[in-house]
Amino acid sequence: MTLRIGCIADDFTGGTDVAAAFRRAGLRTALVFGTPDAGTALPADCDAAVVALKSRSTPADEAVADSVAAQRWLWAKGAAQIYFKYCSTFDSTPQGNIGPVTDALVHAAGGTATLHCPASPPNGRTVYQGHLFVHDQLLSDSPLRHHPLNPMTDSALVRLLSAQTPHRVALIDWPTVRRGVDAVRDAFTAHQQAGARHIIADALTDDDLAVLGAAALELPVVAGAAGLAEGLGHAYPTAGPAADVPLPQQGRATVLAGSCSARTLEQIAHFYAAGLPSLHLDVLAAAAGRDVTGEALTWYDAQDPGLPVLIHASAAPEELAAVQAQLGVAEAAAQVEELLGALASHLVERGVRRLLVAGGETSGAVTTALGIRAVLVGDEADPGVPWTHATAEAGDLALMLKSGNFGAPDLFTRALSTTGTDMGKDTDKEQT
Repeated sequence: MTLRIGCIADDFTGGTDVAAAFRRAGLRTALVFGTPDAGTALPADCDAAVVALKSRSTPADEAVADSVAAQRWLWAKGAAQIYFKYCSTFDSTPQGNIGPVTDALVHAAGGTATLHCPASPPNGRTVYQGHLFVHDQLLSDSPLRHHPLNPMTDSALVRLLSAQTPHRVALIDWPTVRRGVDAVRDAFTAHQQAGARHIIADALTDDDLAVLGAAALELPVVAGAAGLAEGLGHAYPTAGPAADVPLPQQGRATVLAGSCSARTLEQIAHFYAAGLPSLHLDVLAAAAGRDVTGEALTWYDAQDPGLPVLIHASAAPEELAAVQAQLGVAEAAAQVEELLGALASHLVERGVRRLLVAGGETSGAVTTALGIRAVLVGDEADPGVPWTHATAEAGDLALMLKSGNFGAPDLFTRALSTTGTDMGKDTDKEQT
């Protein structure tokens, strides 16, 4: 075992995103779903291991407990450094969970301060003067202000994080970052000596993130999105590109989507426009007791087995608000997860071997329903959206877990139009 870095991700698609980042940096990477136990094994010769939790929207004390347990497991596997991966849109509330989890990880590691940066330039997320931007909009002006669980109505990261922790939060500005690694380390030390525990850094480019990664190489805990993880990964010496991961070349292909993000809705619209088989699930009918799962399977069985299909519970903001008004936010989310998790199990039994899942909570429901605990990370179809090799009870799967906001508009049709080791290689498309 050559494990160099252990990572804790706060949702399952975030886990695939950061695992892809480590792989791009040349680290051989495994991804584990859920809190591991003593019997959870890693593939041999992993440089990086990512534990993907469902802790983004759980109560803060539960998120802390699960994250610290994952940290201890990663330490036992040999990881000297821990990376806490959260969303590049800083999804959180004034109660957490980014602040409480980071505080707990730093405290357990015996550290006094950590570096944060949620920037992910290939996906349009940048940080300038401590404010988080989504492309050319402030976070608070972007579609993320309508997020169904954590609506983001503020863009000031120091203010957002200060509401979640009793500790001081400071900022390293972009001019300092541009001066290089030594300047960042000096600024970090000055903030640390002044009593700051959380030190946020600006970043506009991948080069900025490489500087930050090199500056953070000796910290016991680092926190941020996949961009900083890749910068950190590049700071580790490697033996060359990570090996190819073989993926199943046969079997039916399906998209299951639960995300209501603007980008996922675009991808769904593109799939419909291509004339491919598509079905929208009636969440309210399922909550009222109708056998929506059975109806969906009957529809699926009638489709051309040579075509990819899409089954989704995703909805536009107005429709989502209407469903949440009737069921409540938590119950609406639970209904979607139950529906898509059950469908995943039945579809794999029916021969699906290429499965693309859109949405963090949906991905958690699907991997749990399929009993998948760990995967090997392969090539990306789009930045932060890799194919993985998974083994379920019914056989091997090519599994893609996509964050709601990631991927080009044609991702669903493009990713499922290819097979085997060609998956995800055609990436000369518009990126988000």
